[in-house]
Amino acid sequence: MKDLKYPLHFQFKVTSFANDFVAKDAEGRTIFYVREKIFSWRDHIMVYRDESKSELVYELISNKLIDFQQTFTIKNAEGKVVGKARRKTIRSLWRSTFNLMDAEDVHDHTIKEKNPWTKFWDGLFGELPIIGMLSGYIFNPSYILRNDLDEPMFEIRKEASFFGRKFSVVKITDKEVDEERFVLSLMLMVLMVRSNG
Repeated sequence: MKDLKYPLHFQFKVTSFANDFVAKDAEGRTIFYVREKIFSWRDHIMVYRDESKSELVYELISNKLIDFQQTFTIKNAEGKVVGKARRKTIRSLWRSTFNLMDAEDVHDHTIKEKNPWTKFWDGLFGELPIIGMLSGYIFNPSYILRNDLDEPMFEIRKEASFFGRKFSVVKITDKEVDEERFVLSLMLMVLMVRSNG
């Protein structure tokens, strides 16, 4: 995963029963096609080179049957572990949080919701009859990926959309970063939090 042109754009397909989306770079080139396997005992996400699904390049597999402190292991096509991402649940009901680990299981980065009030107001507004359907245009959360020094590396933003199906990823650091692991972790997070905002 080299020479990515930012911002990246993730767009969900509304005509599919599966939870899947296309990832494109700033020039409109498809970089991945991401598909969550349905009817599976454990959450299993497959990342293909493109929409043809002819080349599987990564897999993200949950360690648990239910969404409770799940840890996803990210593997490349050769089965090598790229890293892990753990969704915090108990202590993060207020703010969506994902802890990122490297291939050696060392926690070194975190993805957190930028403004938890967005989730609160979206939940409240979304319960209103008829008007609540417009929440996807009004409440659009963003998330910041930070390193262990609390420096921001990436920001992912939900774009205004009736179906809540568009996200953009911006790189906000000039430092050398593990783009492969971070972009894959952001893809996972999008699948998990898509319904917020």
